[in-house]
Amino acid sequence: MKTLSLLFVAASFASIALVRAADTRCYELRTYYAAPGKLDALNARFRNHTMQIFEKHGMKNIGYWMPIDNPDNKLIYVLEHASRETADKAWKEFGADAEWQKVAKESEANGRLVTKVERRFMTATDYSPEIKPAKSGEARVFELRTYTATPDHLENLNARFREHTCRLFEKHGMANVAYWNLRPNEKDANNTLVYILAHKSKEASDTSWKAFREDPAWVAAKKASEEKAGGSLTVPDGVKSVFMTPTDYSPTK
Repeated sequence: MKTLSLLFVAASFASIALVRAADTRCYELRTYYAAPGKLDALNARFRNHTMQIFEKHGMKNIGYWMPIDNPDNKLIYVLEHASRETADKAWKEFGADAEWQKVAKESEANGRLVTKVERRFMTATDYSPEIKPAKSGEARVFELRTYTATPDHLENLNARFREHTCRLFEKHGMANVAYWNLRPNEKDANNTLVYILAHKSKEASDTSWKAFREDPAWVAAKKASEEKAGGSLTVPDGVKSVFMTPTDYSPTK
């Protein structure tokens, strides 16, 4: 019996080690601002060329989306890298790739397609679902949410999601897609949570959020977490939401 107990403990530690190894993966959230009239051309370049060249250099395509309300012509996407170091190496090799250079030159014959690029490097939280490309049999709307935690309360915020919020989202029809914190050297890494939800539609999301906010279990969890922290876990206006639809070429839909 003692031997079995020791084997169980060893297996448990091995399982923990595997989880921690998975957490070393680096995720990159990129937002491109297309030049006026160039969003279709930018999507065509990703669809026909860029994605394949990314994979050639070890960058895994997770998902590509455009905001439903998109006055700035944004394209938002997520890549997976083995590590932060391999991300730098892959981008360097990508930029030097002769195939990419040819594609970029030809696609920009009539002007640049992108006016600005924003990027954030992230690590999956310990409560995130497995992050991988996934397609649903039905059309879905995705919601990218970014939270700015009050000073020293990011872990309190993560704890609330881990112990309560994620489960309550599912209860009210919202699918948890991925949860990230920024990597240590990123700006605002000490106070930022980024996550993606999936909804059946924008209208369904409105119904889900209303039911979630009125749920006694959520009201109690929110109250308890704020009493423990001595106040709100997010700064004023610290929750940003972008509703998005996947592109036709997105691995996640």
